[in-house]
Amino acid sequence: MIKSVLTVLARDLDTVAQEVRLYPGDAALWAKVDGLGNPGGNLVLHLAGNLQHFIGAQLGHSGYLRDRDREFKVRDLPRAQVLQEVDAAARAVEATLSTLDPGDLDQPPATPEGGGRTLVHLCAHLAYHLGQVNYHRRTISA
Repeated sequence: MIKSVLTVLARDLDTVAQEVRLYPGDAALWAKVDGLGNPGGNLVLHLAGNLQHFIGAQLGHSGYLRDRDREFKVRDLPRAQVLQEVDAAARAVEATLSTLDPGDLDQPPATPEGGGRTLVHLCAHLAYHLGQVNYHRRTISA
């Protein structure tokens, strides 16, 4: 199961990075769209922070300290800086899940789902917000 989760998360993080690169410019990442709660830039920072926290810090003991409020409040970061966060999340996922012992999933859960369900939840969470990023990008590019 861990290998499958690693494969899915790596694939979807690659897609997040592709979406960021497809925005027509840095400012477009932060464009507000009526009816959408968050611009793509904030969603991407949220995804990166979420994975660095729950996989990197909670499971991998990376020492990452999450600032969830910042993920949604910061604006106007350059695309390169946003991509650095995606890359950091991808590295945390790879480093942790490639060496994780299945028994580690029996430890006290980082989320209410607990254990392996936490990993499934993180895949679903990433896919959900990736869809929102894609929709935001297509909306502002139309």
